[in-house]
Amino acid sequence: MRHGKYQIRHSQGSFDLIRLFALSILSIIILSCNSMEKEKKEIITAAEILGNPDYQAISYGGYRHKTRDIQPTIEELKEDLKILHAMGIRILRTYNVHLEEASNLLKSIRALKEEDNTFEMYIMLGAWIDCKNAWTHLPLDHNAESEDNAIEINRAVELANTYDDIVKVIAVGNEAMVKWATSYYVQPWVILKWVNHLQGLKSEGELPSDIWITSSDNFASWGGGDAEYHVDDLNELIKAVDFLSVHTYPMHDTHYNPQFWGVHPTEKDLEKEEIINRAMVRSRDYAIEQYNSVIAYMKSIGENKPVHIGETGWATHSSGYYGHNGSKATDEYKSALYHQLMREWSNENNVSCFYFEAFDEQWKDSANPKGSENHFGLINLKSQVKYALWDLVDKGIFDGLTRDGQPITKTFGGDTSLLMQTVEMPPIVEHLQIVEK
Repeated sequence: MRHGKYQIRHSQGSFDLIRLFALSILSIIILSCNSMEKEKKEIITAAEILGNPDYQAISYGGYRHKTRDIQPTIEELKEDLKILHAMGIRILRTYNVHLEEASNLLKSIRALKEEDNTFEMYIMLGAWIDCKNAWTHLPLDHNAESEDNAIEINRAVELANTYDDIVKVIAVGNEAMVKWATSYYVQPWVILKWVNHLQGLKSEGELPSDIWITSSDNFASWGGGDAEYHVDDLNELIKAVDFLSVHTYPMHDTHYNPQFWGVHPTEKDLEKEEIINRAMVRSRDYAIEQYNSVIAYMKSIGENKPVHIGETGWATHSSGYYGHNGSKATDEYKSALYHQLMREWSNENNVSCFYFEAFDEQWKDSANPKGSENHFGLINLKSQVKYALWDLVDKGIFDGLTRDGQPITKTFGGDTSLLMQTVEMPPIVEHLQIVEK
């Protein structure tokens, strides 16, 4: 009896051990599945990012010097990324991959993610496209492409695969089809060729299937302007991309096509700020009109793709067409109004707006320090935020952050009266004239 009873108890104990083991295995499987499911949910796609107001976008270049021969360091890029993250930016647009900045930016994002699991930043990776003999002393051939284009595309593919958790979009070319880009523009067939190539790599499993492919170009190049752009290759390109990335710059048209600019006769007796506010609302509406013109053309050929703003911005200084001797468009007050108006509109309409740009860069017009191209940033080279972001300083979001060793402060020492002394009224409407571009 004792022997038999012992055997029964021993069998029961074995059963309990087996059951405990099975439950442990089941728990491990459930935890593993939950972990995999959590990881799966955390892998966000371009489709979820673009048009989502929680993922604010901006155009980015981290160059501090008058030449791109001096590339920003990893530490400089990490400084910038922390500043942009604090601003609520979650997706950056870059322009080429043949320089170190793009790959180092991706390295910097990965490093920050490893240091802080709450850090989140994604990239719309630009691949630069040129015509044959661009940037050389040889005759330009706008009907042929540069041999460097293939190298640029291959490098973009390599980076997109290496950093597939960060790179969510590849943009083939930057203002590469618009004909006023006389130094390098190509015909639409060149952009179409490389977009199709990238889409083919996606279908073959050689690029992430959820990465989106586009080209980033002027609204006219996407069919929203002159009929000379309405060619079959453009139509095929619209069909081939995952979304259209459209550029619109009312600031430039305060000189070239100032139909929306200037002080109207009925506004002459209004206060200065009210006159400027009205001009900036018209500027915003002009940008929206160009955006909508692209949608209208796209729908006219039977397509219905997402359309986002790949670039728009407003410089804060100009020694040329847009400053004191020109349309008087550039200053921090007008720039801040435009930034606010475009952010509000794009957020309300679920349009991503890669605002141009995060930081001033002085290499763009290095021979002319006061040229407008050097002054599109929301933050200047003295680590001062311009008027558009003064409120973020007041909220303390930059506390503890630096750029080039300097704390983030306000321009004009935060004195609005000093700022307004630099703000000029737009010209009277009848004093403006349309200029051939």
